[in-house]
Amino acid sequence: MKKTLSVILAVLMALGCVLMLASCGGNTEETTAPADDTTAAEDTTAAESDLAYIKAKGKLVVGVTEYKPMDWIDENGEWTGFDAEYARAVAKEIGVEVEFIEIEWDNKEFEVESKKIDCVWNGMTITDALKKSMDITDPYVKNAQVVVMPKDKAADYTTVESLKDLAFAVEVESAGKGVAEDNGFNYTELTYQSDAILEVHTGKADACIIDLTMADALTAEGATYENLTKVMSLNEEEYGIGCRKGSDLCTEINTITDKLLADGTLDALAAKYELTLVK
Repeated sequence: MKKTLSVILAVLMALGCVLMLASCGGNTEETTAPADDTTAAEDTTAAESDLAYIKAKGKLVVGVTEYKPMDWIDENGEWTGFDAEYARAVAKEIGVEVEFIEIEWDNKEFEVESKKIDCVWNGMTITDALKKSMDITDPYVKNAQVVVMPKDKAADYTTVESLKDLAFAVEVESAGKGVAEDNGFNYTELTYQSDAILEVHTGKADACIIDLTMADALTAEGATYENLTKVMSLNEEEYGIGCRKGSDLCTEINTITDKLLADGTLDALAAKYELTLVK
């Protein structure tokens, strides 16, 4: 009898354990599966729409450098310039504010990809190399890389060949650097284009290669470097706005830009800052 009771008790205990495990397993599946599905859905939504991400946080974060006439800080400590005003007009259409963050130009691709900024909007020359790492909007302003040097020496340099022995200053990882390499010039890389032109002004470099738009703004009569002048253009190029790869922000900027061209907003800005639009 004792043996029979022992067997019965053992069977009942085993059955109880099975029932408890089934119950616990069922509860775990019910509570965790929906949470995992929700997280996955949120991740998918974020991956699919960069524009939704920007709208959700309520601001468009724009990467810039100080670069007249595109972006610079005015006497009130606010970012101004063609690109700054253009960015604000686009952000208004999207329904968000703009935050400008000054970046190291050679880090621009990493800054976009890491989401420290949402786009590079700073007179960025469109190149095949940049197209591989960022989505770039339709071109919006015409530009060129030009040689700038002291006015009193300009008459001695009328051909590319005559420039071969000069010491140039260029912005790091810029279109100016690319043109210097293409022509076999001797050059030193500096952090910003503004540093490059300052190098010429102080006599530390014979000449610099910078954007036409900056050269026009800084060497005009009454400007900071009116003792310097453009000698020649070395190429022709166009500016674009750099966004994350696969970002729907790029398409949205193009759509809004078409609207700003149609209503005359960009024409007025181009006239204000003496720039030539790509149409």
